[in-house]
Amino acid sequence: MKKLLILAVSTLFFVANAQDKEVKITIDSLSDHIYMLTGQGGNIGVFKNEKGLFIIDDQFARLSDKILTNLKTISNKPVTMVINTHYHGDHTGGNENMASQGATIFAQKNVRSRMEKGQQKKGHIIPSSLPVITFNEGLQLYFKDENVKAFHVHNAHTDGDALIYFVNGNVLHMGDTFFNGRYPYIDLKSGGSIKGYIKASEKALLIANDDTKIIPGHGKLATTKDLAMFLKMLKEITNGIQKEIEAGKSEEDITKNTSLTATYDAKGYGDGFINSERMRKTIYTSLTK
Repeated sequence: MKKLLILAVSTLFFVANAQDKEVKITIDSLSDHIYMLTGQGGNIGVFKNEKGLFIIDDQFARLSDKILTNLKTISNKPVTMVINTHYHGDHTGGNENMASQGATIFAQKNVRSRMEKGQQKKGHIIPSSLPVITFNEGLQLYFKDENVKAFHVHNAHTDGDALIYFVNGNVLHMGDTFFNGRYPYIDLKSGGSIKGYIKASEKALLIANDDTKIIPGHGKLATTKDLAMFLKMLKEITNGIQKEIEAGKSEEDITKNTSLTATYDAKGYGDGFINSERMRKTIYTSLTK
């Protein structure tokens, strides 16, 4: 039995290690000082400045070495600042490793709170992984050639989401308040809601303009046209489900009613992490909480 256990653990280790090696990190240049890095987990925003690298989110801990190696192609300066768009592990998993390199971690205050509570449940708090500077509604950072604004959007993907806007570069990172071309994951247990999610997209469109480059939490680099289509999808499906609720339809009725999402299912929105059935159920649950 002991040999079998060791073999199983060893197999899992080698499988995970092989998968990590297969993760390909790609970097897209959005301006002369702003980049988007994709790998496994949430898209990372990168801002090259006079002090070093300022990154938005940092994916999983096991990918930190690979991420840092790829960041060297942008600048030999260290990562000095990290801002988390929310608390989920595919966006904050590398915090401890980045902090060990000297980075200061920023986030909306609910991010620290939820990370800390999650670690307490596991019986082990990792102080260096937690944001050391938090904000409530917003934050503004000034650099030599760039102003960075963070906006808290309430009860959207979670209760601690932030939109990060590079004013001069005209780049907006939306974290998981935007899944480009896909149905979004709305974490209802962590304060997320469909109404807040819609408001987050509306807020982003007020910040952005036709030339803004938008980094979604997941999916390809986007434009305001892509975001407007995403918002249209959210509103149409939500309105349809609200009418069904008012007509007395049950959760099961709505979850199984494929016509409510058919238009966007045909466009591939349900091909990602969240399928159409789960999207209908999530919206129903959010509207009836």
